[in-house]
Amino acid sequence: MYVRLSRPYRVKLPVNSTKKTMPTAETLERFIARVEENAHAEACEEFYTEDSSMQENQAVPRVGRNVHVAHERQIMAQAKSVSSKCIRPVFVSGDKVVIHWIFHFEWLDGSVTRMAELAYQRWEGDRIAEEIFFYDPVQRIPRKDAF
Repeated sequence: MYVRLSRPYRVKLPVNSTKKTMPTAETLERFIARVEENAHAEACEEFYTEDSSMQENQAVPRVGRNVHVAHERQIMAQAKSVSSKCIRPVFVSGDKVVIHWIFHFEWLDGSVTRMAELAYQRWEGDRIAEEIFFYDPVQRIPRKDAF
């Protein structure tokens, strides 16, 4: 399955899985709570499979839970403060979940970044096996003026 975006490229979404198991509502709420607590690295440790993949828009996927944890720790170390908010509802269809997130980063240099993204996830039971983030990359550019 492909999704047509406004730019002239396509994203291949993971649609086939040998394990079609969905996360429980309780597991999803625990995952969302960890992210909203800004425990991003801990959420990776607790809720991602060992060989999970994580992809930013069209970038090459990062593969492996330990890689995700290290990436999240690196990002958090560059921030003075972070706010993470799930915008409900969360969409669940079988083993697929879509979450709308709003992140606000205040960086050590005083600049800020506000990002809205959709996270498209494939779960294997209580763990995320694949995740693709969709967002406007212009949002990632830190700004000196407040939002």
